[in-house]
Amino acid sequence: MHSSTNTAPALPGRTSPGRIKAGAWLFGWAPQLRLGLGLAVVLSLGACGGGGGSDSGSTPKPDATTPGVTTFTVAPTLSGVAALGSPLTNARVKVMDGTGAPVGSATTRPTDGSYTLTLNNKVLKAPLLVQVSGIDAAGNPQVLHSAVPLMDASKPAMWANITPLSNAIVALAIGSDPQPVFASPAASAAAMAAPAASAASAAGEFVKSMIKTQLSDLKFTNAAALDLLGDASFVADKSAQDLLLESLRVQLGKNNKGIEQLLISNKLSTSATPEVQVSLGLAQTELLKATGGTPATAITSTLKLASTAKATLDNLPLLDELAKSLNALISQGKTAADFKAAAQLSAYTQHNSADKDATAAKLADFASKKGQIGRFMVTGCADDALLVGLCKKVLVSANVSDASGSLLAQFSDAVSFTKGANATTPGQWGLVGNGKGFGVNVYPVSVIHLGADGSVSAASGSASSPEPNPWVGIQVAIQAQTSTATPTKIMDTATVQLQSGYSIPFAYCSRKLLCLSDTPGAKLVKPTGSITELVLKQSALGWLGSAESQRGAKYMASFTLDDKALTETATAYLPADVPAESATARFPAIDALSSSQPLTAQAFRSGLTFNFATWAAANPDMRLISVRVLLVGFILPLFVDTEPPNAPLTTLTLAPVALPSSATVSAEFWLGAQDSTGRRYYTRYALPTQ
Repeated sequence: MHSSTNTAPALPGRTSPGRIKAGAWLFGWAPQLRLGLGLAVVLSLGACGGGGGSDSGSTPKPDATTPGVTTFTVAPTLSGVAALGSPLTNARVKVMDGTGAPVGSATTRPTDGSYTLTLNNKVLKAPLLVQVSGIDAAGNPQVLHSAVPLMDASKPAMWANITPLSNAIVALAIGSDPQPVFASPAASAAAMAAPAASAASAAGEFVKSMIKTQLSDLKFTNAAALDLLGDASFVADKSAQDLLLESLRVQLGKNNKGIEQLLISNKLSTSATPEVQVSLGLAQTELLKATGGTPATAITSTLKLASTAKATLDNLPLLDELAKSLNALISQGKTAADFKAAAQLSAYTQHNSADKDATAAKLADFASKKGQIGRFMVTGCADDALLVGLCKKVLVSANVSDASGSLLAQFSDAVSFTKGANATTPGQWGLVGNGKGFGVNVYPVSVIHLGADGSVSAASGSASSPEPNPWVGIQVAIQAQTSTATPTKIMDTATVQLQSGYSIPFAYCSRKLLCLSDTPGAKLVKPTGSITELVLKQSALGWLGSAESQRGAKYMASFTLDDKALTETATAYLPADVPAESATARFPAIDALSSSQPLTAQAFRSGLTFNFATWAAANPDMRLISVRVLLVGFILPLFVDTEPPNAPLTTLTLAPVALPSSATVSAEFWLGAQDSTGRRYYTRYALPTQ
């Protein structure tokens, strides 16, 4: 970990949460209730298990005579693979039974994302629910679930794969995001157990009905036989079932009205708007019907199927050959000049300002550190639009780790496929870059203002112009400097056009990202160090309407490059709805602050060590992305950014900051976090004026 001065909040590469440190070695590493169910529903399904639990958090062990309980003569085991198109490695697996009792835990293997554990009880109540939490190959936090809906005493070796599709099945069966079930299992078990056991099979068939196009593209001749939960032959190796994950973006989320949804899209679609949207609550109601259930009525979108990317899928089985060939060069200790001349980079242009020289130097650095690239995971498409299902520049990410399993870096770029010379010659993938001289992203943002003791301020803003606390907005992250060891300016001005047609000026502020500008056409603005210099505040900017705040909202940026007499444009899409409300527990927080133990300026002078374990445990789908000490009162503000630790570490020591003795100087401490959907949460601690 390191610290630096005068930098903007980190633009993750990508940043994200997670509780488990990613890292593994060699090529195979890839790299993390509907409680309102009526009592009548639970009782009507009593044959599948009623469940036990209490608000106190205790979970009674099942009795062998209880309906839905299975008694094994030998210790049962559970195995599976956690994957999202590439293995989710070194991730934490937790298992509980239908009473909410924890019955085992494990860590996925660093090479292939597989896990095996022996359960701690021979008497188990169905279903088994499984959770995995970790960091994926793109650096995003992931919390996914699976289930063993029914158990058989004659089959003690059970299997549960954990993928975005298994997560969707469990969510549909219980009518909500499964994550809160693991947060309070005893309270949730009674309402969760019966529907999870009885509706899982129908939920799986419903999921398959929405991805029929992909099943056809990948030549699944017998989709009915495809087991998305318990297929013991599944491996994350670019085989058909793995490519099914690569081709789809499957997420759970809430819209801006608070309705929980299942969202399914073609992963290579250039828009972030989900193609298929399903109300989880409505779907569960239909899935639980004994006869006549029509879960398709819960689809609220116009589209009922995810679109195709067949032309790209046909070539993806060969993608890992690129990683293998790069790893062979890395293991030989090749230099930057060698990589620049390698066939794998022959068509390379640039990727977010990094040219072929920079990319070759990065690969040579991996070689110098004796690292290896894990399996590539498809993250999207760099094309402006798909042409007949073909993405010419596929965005990919992979983890780079050393032989000890330590994560060295996350490598993200764009690749393209070149066909073979004839029908008998296989084609090959090569690194090409996205062709962009900069990077741009947009994120939904929530900001909370706290006092030095951790208490929530009544309002943010000034006394004369108070604002809601928390407040929300949209962060526009426009890359202003190269990502090289010695950053240089890329551009000095930009204009971002909103979905409604209004345009917002940005200007260079000697930081990694451009800052908002009050003066159209300005090429240099004074930074403030506050998140407000990067965020369009919904409460303060009248041009932000509902269209700009919805998932998939389009932001068109026009850039004037500093060293070229031309203008480039780029488009970014909002990855999630701006939340209507933000729970205080979602904001990153320091443990143990109180009125008797507040943050103080002296702590920063000495080098503050702080812990955020409580917040991290409560938010396994989030990751700390930025830490900043900000001093206000100088001619120019001074701020010091420190790189957050990799999960599972939850303690950070800051370098001492020399605070001046001036009584007019005030200090702020900022923490930033991001969840798996791309929402960002910032916490500002205001310290007393010095």
